[in-house]
Amino acid sequence: MAVVRRSPLDPYPVTPKYLATRSSALHIPPAQFSGLKFKADEVYGVIIDIPMNAAVLCTMVCFINGAANLYFNNGGEYTGASTRYKSVVQAARDLVLNATPLKALSKRTSQYPLPVGDRHFIYLMTKRGTFKTELDPRNIRTEENEKRVVYYLYQQVMGALRRAQLRDQEGLPEGGKRDE
Repeated sequence: MAVVRRSPLDPYPVTPKYLATRSSALHIPPAQFSGLKFKADEVYGVIIDIPMNAAVLCTMVCFINGAANLYFNNGGEYTGASTRYKSVVQAARDLVLNATPLKALSKRTSQYPLPVGDRHFIYLMTKRGTFKTELDPRNIRTEENEKRVVYYLYQQVMGALRRAQLRDQEGLPEGGKRDE
């Protein structure tokens, strides 16, 4: 069987599960976080579409309560780590709480297309609507400071989620040592 290479400009192949989960995350209302204090123009959720390679698209979903989940275009996911790992909660909260300045470089949107190529799409959710911006990770050094800060912070979330996933696979608690 011949291997067909996907052009970086072609849309990512996606499953219905991925589209439904991504859409659900993009439409979580601020009332879901009514126990937390934040102003109408402050970000309460950050959703980032991250192309991983020519075939894999990851969507990272982070909210003000520290929830952080990963959804993949093939239907895979990694969820629930924030219920087990304080490091994930802290990283996700840091991202969301520091994302509001990026809103100034974003445009209000009600459309949520999937990225093509290597660009990362960043959606900022506020009580006053959702705002979108994008960045090119290959040129992060030339991006505006607000984008660099958010990029750094979502890399921290990704790292915390990866460490949590590895601990889950090994059956280790957050501290890294088994109870003996």
